[in-house]
Amino acid sequence: MEQEQLYSVVGGRGTMTVFEIYIKTTPERLWEAITDGEMRKKYSFGVGTESDWTEGSSYKSAVPGVVDIASGENVEVDPPRRLVQTFQAHWSEDVETEGTSRVSWEIEPVGSSCRLQVTHDQLGEGANNQLWGGWPMILSGLKTLLETGEQLDTPGSLLYSGAGS
Repeated sequence: MEQEQLYSVVGGRGTMTVFEIYIKTTPERLWEAITDGEMRKKYSFGVGTESDWTEGSSYKSAVPGVVDIASGENVEVDPPRRLVQTFQAHWSEDVETEGTSRVSWEIEPVGSSCRLQVTHDQLGEGANNQLWGGWPMILSGLKTLLETGEQLDTPGSLLYSGAGS
């Protein structure tokens, strides 16, 4: 599996992928970046995620009027340590037919930094790699934003950044 240097892929293709990254930030600031819709747009292809971030509540990731990306339920909400969500992709018919999977965000302080582990599991055997293939760019964008205040300018990271404006 291709991977960026910042990540160790613990799982593999099939039922689970795990991405791990270290970010020089506080758990509270990292939690805010994950749950604040406007901040999320800055590192997630221009796509915002809206929710009230309570256990059992729903969330929706989209560029309103342009594209629906994903939706699901916040299964576990433990700020600023752990967020577990169901994940139903919507950006294409191919990924929508894959059904619901799960994404877990785990934040652990390490010195003046945080270890962020994102686990995307409950994927079907041979799941479409579009479901998990964007994580390296999203997490690179998150790290860049929190450590430098800047956004990545790779073509993928800018995919919807000007859409709907």
